[in-house]
Amino acid sequence: MTDDLRDARDGLTRLERVILWQLDACQKERAGASVPTAMLYGRVLEHVDVSVDEFQRTLQRLVLAQNT
Repeated sequence: MTDDLRDARDGLTRLERVILWQLDACQKERAGASVPTAMLYGRVLEHVDVSVDEFQRTLQRLVLAQNT
């Protein structure tokens, strides 16, 4: 239940924070190359129990927020 709460520091949920953290780690490992969604999902799943649908919705929301 606390995983859905937004952090007061930056407004991110635990899932959003883990996605961004693992995305950064994967990009560094791949020398800045694009990270396949399946690879990112596997990495996130090691830290947070999340369905594919919820992961994709959250990732899409993060991408849209970054582009605005």
